[in-house]
Amino acid sequence: MDGRTPLVLVSGWTGAMDHVVTSLLAPGTVAVRHDLGRVHEGVVRRTLYAAGDAPRETILELAHGCVSCTLREDLLPLLRKLARRSPVTRIVLALDPALEPEALCWAIENVVVAGTVGQIDGPAARDVGIDAVVTCLDASTWLADATGDDALADRGIVASGDDDRTVAQLVVGQVDYADALVVTADQGVDAWERARLAAVLARLAPGAPIAWVCPGDTLDAEALVAAVPFDARRGEVSDAHSPLLRGQPPLTVDCGVTLVEFTATRPFHPERLHEAIDVLLDGVVTARGRAWVATQPDEALWIESAGGGLRVAGAGKWLAAMTPEEQNDVDTARRAMAALRWDETFGDRDTSLVVLIHAADPSEIDRTLQWALVSDDEMHMRDEWAHWTDPFGQWHEDPCETTESPYSEQSREATE
Repeated sequence: MDGRTPLVLVSGWTGAMDHVVTSLLAPGTVAVRHDLGRVHEGVVRRTLYAAGDAPRETILELAHGCVSCTLREDLLPLLRKLARRSPVTRIVLALDPALEPEALCWAIENVVVAGTVGQIDGPAARDVGIDAVVTCLDASTWLADATGDDALADRGIVASGDDDRTVAQLVVGQVDYADALVVTADQGVDAWERARLAAVLARLAPGAPIAWVCPGDTLDAEALVAAVPFDARRGEVSDAHSPLLRGQPPLTVDCGVTLVEFTATRPFHPERLHEAIDVLLDGVVTARGRAWVATQPDEALWIESAGGGLRVAGAGKWLAAMTPEEQNDVDTARRAMAALRWDETFGDRDTSLVVLIHAADPSEIDRTLQWALVSDDEMHMRDEWAHWTDPFGQWHEDPCETTESPYSEQSREATE
């Protein structure tokens, strides 16, 4: 039995978030919302809700206005305090639209809360257990947002002074990490749009129960949370070497929507990959996975796109590049999967990408990525690989002239 206080996270953009929170406010449940609209000025508005009580609002002034300060100085300690109050049997956390639930779940599990009277120093996960992540979205706008290239700043949503995320990165990340979804669909959403969105959601968040509601409909959020399958993520944070296909997403084509899997046991040529990588942006909702680039034999690269934006980051060492001591510290599941495909020469080095498309040609994606791989002749030129020009030498982000600052990485580094 898990004796920790259950925690439900509610994320998204739409007014349905308030509907979900209200529906979950049973006796013993307390809800928390942080408004980060002025966090870059060092000001955060926190509101607490409880069944039958008027909302209680507190204005917080932070020494350093950023998301990580809000987590470290207020939210995480507050979760621990609320969990220890005897009347509180559940906490509902309504996320500011600028927050990604995965980054917050990581903080709950890993960021140490210290100096609280009467509590042992440790992460908030000592006292709260994530029961479900519920994401709310609007059927009339979500797919356009998820496939566009607008910056959050263009919408007036900025979590910090250097927040350069796109709208697509945020909304795709919110759905991808969801255990359950609430989709608001008014009369303006026709049957085709609804069917296409349903096909995307089934592949982006497989297994997540979905509540389709019209404005003004009654929502049973309790039943939705209860319907979350036992093997749902529930706050678990995966890494770059975790399975890319979670759950059992449909692998067929529906309304032009499908998942494309690309695998290769030879490396990419760095310059050809840089030229080919735009194929992951046109007609694509999201792409993610590990890549082996010939000029970087020790470290895997993580490729991730959302809408019109793409970034490449380090994904850690290949097992074949590790010392035996380093390999012993690696997750057993990763070592077992690597053993199944181990090559006598290259070890576990390979490429594995999953691409969710809505208006692209799967064969064109496969053909373009195949072209970017090292050729048969180049495979015999291994001594020359290290001397090739590598556009990914300091990682990469599209458009090429931007400077990488992925929000989730910033948040994690800032809170450690």
